[in-house]
Amino acid sequence: MPETTTLPLAPMTPDAAISAFSYLRAVQAGDVEAARGFTGAEPRMAELLVDAVERLVVPVTALPGPEAGEPTAEMFALEALGQVLVATLRTWAQAGPDAAEGIAGAVIDFVVQFLTDDHEDVAEVLRQLEAVGVGQALAAHPAPAGARLVRLSIV
Repeated sequence: MPETTTLPLAPMTPDAAISAFSYLRAVQAGDVEAARGFTGAEPRMAELLVDAVERLVVPVTALPGPEAGEPTAEMFALEALGQVLVATLRTWAQAGPDAAEGIAGAVIDFVVQFLTDDHEDVAEVLRQLEAVGVGQALAAHPAPAGARLVRLSIV
């Protein structure tokens, strides 16, 4: 089996994280006008979606640490699925801005199939993922000293 080297991801900016998740939520809600507005404002939307997915899906699908005990076949399968999803989306994103809608659909399907429980709403899970993604971006890109604080609310 070939050895793989993983480079750390460059942190997303808060604006990029907000744009990616706003687009995902617009697609999930069927708001075509809003989705077009987001892709019009951000031509790299397909790439931003893949970045957001990689930061959030990979940790969720990764094998647990040794404290979890012996990994099961299901754990290995989920980890492989996460890796295949990200690799496929990354390849798909190379098609350019028109790939954003398909990538968003695949991400939403993944959320529905693997990240929601029966009682959870997909939109709520996307909001939770957005909060984590924006939080990571804000931690990596703190406001400059003396900047006016703005309160973000994820709707």
